[in-house]
Formats: sequence, structure tokens, C-alpha cells
Amino acid sequence: MKTVNVIIFFAIFFTVYGLVNYYIFIRGLQAIPADAPWRAWYLPLFLFVSLAFIAGRFLERAWLSAVSVSFVWVGAFWLAAMAYFFLAVVFLDLLRFVNWAVPFFPHSVTANYPRAKLIAGVSIVSVVGLVVMGGALNALFPEIRALEITLPKRSDGPKTLRIVAASDIHLGTIIGRWRFSKIVDVINGEDPDLVLLAGDIVDEDLAPVIKANLGESLRSIRSKYGIYAITGNHEYIGGAEEACRYLEEHGVRVLRDTVARIPTGLTIAGREDRSIRQFSGKERRPLGEILKGVDRTYPVILMDHQPFGLDQAVVNGVDVQISGHTHHGQLWPFNLITKAIYEISWGYAQKGDTHFYVSSGVGSWGPPVRTGNRPEVVRLTLNLRP
Repeated sequence: MKTVNVIIFFAIFFTVYGLVNYYIFIRGLQAIPADAPWRAWYLPLFLFVSLAFIAGRFLERAWLSAVSVSFVWVGAFWLAAMAYFFLAVVFLDLLRFVNWAVPFFPHSVTANYPRAKLIAGVSIVSVVGLVVMGGALNALFPEIRALEITLPKRSDGPKTLRIVAASDIHLGTIIGRWRFSKIVDVINGEDPDLVLLAGDIVDEDLAPVIKANLGESLRSIRSKYGIYAITGNHEYIGGAEEACRYLEEHGVRVLRDTVARIPTGLTIAGREDRSIRQFSGKERRPLGEILKGVDRTYPVILMDHQPFGLDQAVVNGVDVQISGHTHHGQLWPFNLITKAIYEISWGYAQKGDTHFYVSSGVGSWGPPVRTGNRPEVVRLTLNLRP
């Protein structure tokens, strides 16, 4: 069943990806004058950029090298550009359809249609290029998202805890040593009592993480009461056992449907990602079973990567749940899709006595580009007042 699901998933993905790129290719080709000397370069260039990410991902599994890294980087930027090229050509085709029904194009367009198409094509390429470059710069500078919560719970230590949470780092070829060192600097700059990593710490392939020795950067994270993490769907895509073992070897305690209690009495619960069923055929332990025996007079913080089934946390007396996964769309306007899918796509909400925060993430998947939101590290100030 697992193999069948994987085959179906990739069949759908490659079909959609191929059709979108073909649509963009045809519209781009139509914008190039027939006698343009550079028209002959369009097909090989388009094939290269549109296939680079897929080729690079497969290549890095067999031959991790400068070649595979270059392919992944080129293809990653194309993923962002592709999204906006697609939106642009759909918009232009809608305009053409409306003009066909109710002509409104000015004479300057209809008098020389080939010239108008070339101008439109150059304009779209220029605008998309600027948007992608701006999004790439935006992705480099995570902001601190401050959140303060007061709970009527006990503490055997300080009555105020500074908790720093980060999700969706996606360590690998794109989020390498330089970018991750900046993220670590942001985390350490908050002088945390506790650090929580809410899934998708590692991207699909562990090999680039090992080659760049990013584990040493993980070791450099400073936290009074330790660093705790959970699995995300990307740990399962790349191999959860290997990823978790690597994290544990470098100072991160991974909670897999288990709990940990720090000296103040606070309990951290970590759930396996929902992908466990798809990739291993196993089921997650029920939350009530995970929290059985936990002293609820002390605060309980739950990490669950994908923010589905929020009522489970409410019913089981969780005080704070931290999630990620959504990236809040990462690229505008995909945040509209994540808003439709998730009860909380991004930010803070309270249900009953349970406080929720869904992070937009600090890294990026695919394109190293964010146009829909800022990358973030969450600083949670937890005040305990029994």
C-alpha cells in the first residue's frame, strides 16, 4: 500500500508539474519573434531550469557534488519563478478571453500584436525576476515573533521561562552552514531557557547536512534546560530514523510520541508527525496515552508539526501547542490556500484553556524565497502564577 501511495503521489506531481511548465513554455515561445536569433536557445534553457530541481535532488542522492548543488539551486529559484510566471500567463489569457468577448485592447496593442507580445513577455520576466529577488532577500532575515502567555500553573524554578521555538528549518542543500549559523545566532541572542524545534528540521536528504557538518551548528545552540525536537513530514520523506539519530548525536532530544520533564516541572510532549502512517504504516499514539500520568499542576507544552485536530490538545488539557508546517504559504498568494486548509495557518489563537501558535517557519522548502510572509523565530515568555 505504501508503494502504491508513493507511485500515485509522484504520478500526480509530475503530471501537474509537467503541464504547468508546458503551458509557460508555449506562452513564452509565442512571445519571442520568429526571426529572433536567440529563439533557438529558448527550448534548451527552459528544459534546463525546469528540470534542474528534480535532477539535482535525484543526483545528490547518488553523487553529492558541486554539480548536484548547482542544479538544486537553479531549480529552487525556478520553482518560485514558475509560480509567478504561471499566474502571469493565466492572467494574460483571461484578459485575452475578455477582449475576445468584449474588445477593449487599445489600437497600440492590436496594430502590432507580435510587438505587444514581446513587450508583455519582457515585462513579465522583469517583474517576476524582481519579485523573486526580493523574496530571496526577505528569506535571509528572520524576525523575532514575541508571544507572552500567563498560566495558572506551578513551577519548581523560575516563575518566568523564556522559550524559543523554531520550525521548518529544512537543513540541507539550500539551508546550509551560512544560513543556519544566522538562525542559530538569532536563537542564542534570545538567551533561551528552553529551545523547541517543531519539526522539518532536516530536509529530505541527510547527506548534505552531514557533508556540511551542520550538526556542529546544532551543538552551538545554547539553552539552560536543553533542546527538544519532533519529527516533521520531511524527516519521514528523507528517512526519519537516520534524521532523528543524527539530531540526537548532536545534542537534540527528539520526542517521538513521548514526554520530557525539565527541572522546573514543566512537561514537553512531542508527537510523531502524521506522515508516520504514510511512510511506515504505523500509527501515532493517542495524545491521551502520551500524557497519561503527567502532573497537570505544572504546565504542559505540546509540539505537533502539522496543525490538524487542534481540539485534541484542548480535550487533553494541553496548555500550549506549538506547530509549524504551513509556512503560511511561503509564496503569495498560496497563503490563501493554507488559510483554507488549516484552522490556524499562522499565528496565535486560543481555544478553551489551550494556547496555540502556528509558526510560518524560519527556513524554506524548495525556493529560498518568501514573498507571503517573513521567516520567524518565536520567543515565548511563559509566566507561571499558581
